[in-house]
Amino acid sequence: MAVWEGKKYKMEKSEGFDDYMKALGVGMVLRKLGNSISPTVELVKNGDEYTFNTLSTFKNTTIKFKLGEEFDEETVDGRMVKSVCTFDGNKLIHEQKGEKPTTIVREFTATDLTATMTAGNAKCVRYYKAI
Repeated sequence: MAVWEGKKYKMEKSEGFDDYMKALGVGMVLRKLGNSISPTVELVKNGDEYTFNTLSTFKNTTIKFKLGEEFDEETVDGRMVKSVCTFDGNKLIHEQKGEKPTTIVREFTATDLTATMTAGNAKCVRYYKAI
């Protein structure tokens, strides 16, 4: 069983998120809101399909995907992108292709999740604890 199965992770701290959102063209009001939320995330596997849920007081989002298969995704900030997710050990690599390409690498352990997000020259690291 994978270390993340059956777990939810709550964000504890975030570094560089404002710059990351700026690089994506997110306006000031949404950035303020984004910086004020501590989402809870969970990855669920059902057969060969994965569901990644992000739950917060602002907006809940769900993406469903199969490893290595491109899918359409609407990002939290409303961009439409083509995404592909793959695993490398306990790292879920999420590539978003669109006007502003983004890579999100989520590294899972039994107790923590570290999400490293890059867009252009902007890099954000968000730290989560299993709950």
